[in-house]
Amino acid sequence: MRANSLALRLFFSAATWTVVILVITAVVLSSVYRAAVERAFDRRLGVYLRTLVADVATPDDSAEKFPQSLGEPLFELPLSGWYWQVSRVDLPKPDVRSSRSLWDSTLSHLEELGVSTAPGGSRQGYAEGPEEQRLRMVERTIDLGDEGRYLVTVAGDAAEIDDETRAFDRALLLTFSILAGVLLLITTFQVRFGLAPLNRVSQGLAAIRSGAAERLEGRFPEEIAPLARETNALLDANREIVARARTHVGNLAHALKTPLSVMLNEAATHPDNPIADKMREQTEIMRDQVARHLERARLATRITVIGTVTEVRPVVTALARTMEKIHHERGVTIEVDAAEGARFRGEQQDLEEMIGNLVDNACKWGQSRVVVEAFSERPDPADERRVVRILVDDDGPGLSPQQREQVARRGRRLDETKPGSGLGLSIVMELATLYGGGLTLGSAPIGGLRVELVLPGA
Repeated sequence: MRANSLALRLFFSAATWTVVILVITAVVLSSVYRAAVERAFDRRLGVYLRTLVADVATPDDSAEKFPQSLGEPLFELPLSGWYWQVSRVDLPKPDVRSSRSLWDSTLSHLEELGVSTAPGGSRQGYAEGPEEQRLRMVERTIDLGDEGRYLVTVAGDAAEIDDETRAFDRALLLTFSILAGVLLLITTFQVRFGLAPLNRVSQGLAAIRSGAAERLEGRFPEEIAPLARETNALLDANREIVARARTHVGNLAHALKTPLSVMLNEAATHPDNPIADKMREQTEIMRDQVARHLERARLATRITVIGTVTEVRPVVTALARTMEKIHHERGVTIEVDAAEGARFRGEQQDLEEMIGNLVDNACKWGQSRVVVEAFSERPDPADERRVVRILVDDDGPGLSPQQREQVARRGRRLDETKPGSGLGLSIVMELATLYGGGLTLGSAPIGGLRVELVLPGA
């Protein structure tokens, strides 16, 4: 699931960057192409402008033939969008000559519109023409001395530039759309097949956690192989640390039991000595505390082992047979209803210890019947995690809410006539808590006490 989430994030990230890069590239290419079209258009206008300047500088004797030759029929077609205009600006009333296409209109001056002069002495820019046409204009001022000062203007329909640019943009859009589709398809394959080894690693880790495997197996690409090796090394190191911790706990237990036993034996040889009685009392407390903390350390090391899973049904069935034999004199029958496939994520010894304590306690207090149920479920349908619920019911006297609170305390017993130390329920509660589970007490349907044990499932 996480690998799929990573693949989706990588895909959307790659897709986003691909689209952004293509859009930026398209905008840049469109701007570059438009600038190139404008330069080509300006060169075309410049040819006409130089021809007009030459005609103004060397006029023909016949004014009607001005200009001599531009070679563009559009200058003769009214309102065609192609215009020229020559204005003598050194006279009180400007003398204006223009192309027939202007009809009775005049062109605006770029100088009046604030367009600056280029290094070549000409000005280029856009202006509005007759019939609200958008024109691309080129104008130049020439000074002929005594013959006058003239402003020569040539304008062309800017729709040609817009049409060329739009045609290029459409082709660019089609090309980049196909390119984006191909790139996204390639990215999809790269993400899918490139992350396949990570998905295998994720599945392998899930199998290790569920107890189906102990190591990451299989061949991985060179980029992933170090991760698999280090993960397996970490698992091996974890097992070694746990094994050493168990050994140290066992050694410590043996080392402490002998001195405590010696102290108890010495105190027993002086039954009438108050000091000996006090020493025996405190030594028993020490032994209980040592046993308690050693048990906590032992359990803590056991639950840190990754990948241990225990089938619940065989454990419950075997314990039921054992407890019936132990309590056969009381005639207690144990009914077992354990679902197939219910699995506890932990070690078998711990499960046996918890269920054994609960069933033994139920047999001690039950009149004739004990019922044990075990099943697996998912508390939250949106969450894949499972839990194992184990219910132990007896037909004994049961407990009041106040009594349930008391028996949960370590070593607290309500009836001294029953055998045992009173540590059973508190040990089960402590062990269940270490596994992330819990223990609750309630009323059984068959009349006595119900103990519900919740443990992590697999």
